Amino acid sequence: MLETLKSAWKLPDLRKRLLFTLMIIVVFRIGAALPIPFLDASKMAGFGDGNLFGYLNVMTGGAFQNGTLFALSITPYITASIVIQLLTVAIPSLEKLAKEGEEGRKRLKKIERYVTVGLGLMEAFGYYRILRSKAAIIDGGNAFGNFLVPVTIVLSFTAGAMLCVWMGEQIDEKGIGNGISMLLFAGIISRGPTVVVTMVQYMVAGFDLLKSGNPGQGMRFIIGVPVITVLFILMIGFIILMTKAERRIPIQYAKRVVGRKMYGGQSSHLPISVNLSGVLPVIFASSLLAIPTTIGAFVTPKEGGFMQKVLSALNYDSPFYALFYFILIIAFAYFYVAIQYNPVEMSNNLRKNNGAIPGIRPGKPTSDFIGKIISKVTMIGALFLAVVAILPIGVAAITGINGVSLGGTTVIIVVGVALDTARQLESEMMMRHYKGFLE
Repeated sequence: MLETLKSAWKLPDLRKRLLFTLMIIVVFRIGAALPIPFLDASKMAGFGDGNLFGYLNVMTGGAFQNGTLFALSITPYITASIVIQLLTVAIPSLEKLAKEGEEGRKRLKKIERYVTVGLGLMEAFGYYRILRSKAAIIDGGNAFGNFLVPVTIVLSFTAGAMLCVWMGEQIDEKGIGNGISMLLFAGIISRGPTVVVTMVQYMVAGFDLLKSGNPGQGMRFIIGVPVITVLFILMIGFIILMTKAERRIPIQYAKRVVGRKMYGGQSSHLPISVNLSGVLPVIFASSLLAIPTTIGAFVTPKEGGFMQKVLSALNYDSPFYALFYFILIIAFAYFYVAIQYNPVEMSNNLRKNNGAIPGIRPGKPTSDFIGKIISKVTMIGALFLAVVAILPIGVAAITGINGVSLGGTTVIIVVGVALDTARQLESEMMMRHYKGFLE
């Protein structure tokens, strides 16, 4: 990737796009540090460990916990995109828009923005309630002030979220593309120095424990830090391998004569990516499992009661959580692939283009064959996602090192965005170096 960036930097047009993207990222990080009026963010220190808010804090690069302008970041837009994507399958009118080409996509994009504004207001109001429960809201002093304070806070958070969406669109238009993903990438990467400091602190704590007469825990820290570092590197390599992996179904196109010319007759393939669902199953599963612990942040469960047992079982470091997490990721992977990929439609498209799979009859046999391949590939991709997602939980349980943002979700997002950006830059450079038949 570094070689790709170096080559892209030599081209004036791509250099301008890279500089513009870098400028937007700098503005994004400045906004993530701008405080919202009437807030005392110090009251939120440590909030979000082991629940949905901790996940949001990682995704926003720490802005959520600090209560800054970009505290919501692009999370309302991501949620809106997922909702619209699912509703496109369920609602015929939205499905029709999705098939209307560029104009239909523009209308769907406009609907996404409206949904983003609504979700942003809801999330901002919910976050305001959390801040108030933590006594992080400054008193307005009078009735008008107490009305102005929540309105200012909610509108500021919502405006920050919409500004993030606008900056992502600017990267798509004038930068190197993948705007929303680039902002998500920047937020996660910004937590890198914090992770390094945490690892160093654990290493120092390990040596201190050795000197103080607790060699067992001390050695766990001293050995655990290098082990986590090596696993992190291996995880990146594994994610790159699985992200690029695909199952290729051979396709043979029939010959046909039009006038005096003959078309078709060539062989091709239908690529089926191993990770068809991307990171969405992990996001769905982690969000669902975070609901009980998030509710527990607002209430005090009775000692020994049912609620406390549920919260203990669904704690981030419990074996039951890891098992349930594993199962949910696989289930959501199959669910997402089932609503996104239709073997019957793929079979019909092959028939319309005079294509066929060698040895498989057109029609239902072809759709059944494609469905069987997708089912097998989905299982491999789901197991890959599940292993990557629960690996940090197992490592934390063995080494005793907690608080390190080594979540499988964030690593998959970072690696995926890096690969997509490198691929896009390579395609842009190839277009500019192509001379054409006239030269």
